[in-house]
Amino acid sequence: MPDQIITIGHKEFTVACQPGEEQYLVSAAEMLDAEARILLNQIGRVPAERMLLMSGLMLADKTAEADDKLKAAQAEIASLREEISRLHSRPDPQPRRVEVPVIPADVTDALTELAARAEAVAEDLEARAKA
Repeated sequence: MPDQIITIGHKEFTVACQPGEEQYLVSAAEMLDAEARILLNQIGRVPAERMLLMSGLMLADKTAEADDKLKAAQAEIASLREEISRLHSRPDPQPRRVEVPVIPADVTDALTELAARAEAVAEDLEARAKA
């Protein structure tokens, strides 16, 4: 088991850990040290046992708050998943009927005839204008 030297509240401690877990130990020690430094800045000199106890309690408080937030987030995720499942299981909406008005053939024929007459008049006017 490798020994790791950590510093908490300006005090060094030698701690044994499992091989490969050194980084986790260092990370945890850094969090504890941050809390200890806050405590030391507010109170001043504190016996090591009291410093570690209070720092640990401060971290535990933060952990409890994070756990509460995690549980709330997990509950919200579960609720959203249920809502998604409910929406996916809904039957497809009924197709809507859209009616498009149809222009009767005789009206279309009449409009075509009018367009042809208008073009003939326009051509006649152009021919007269050039003459």
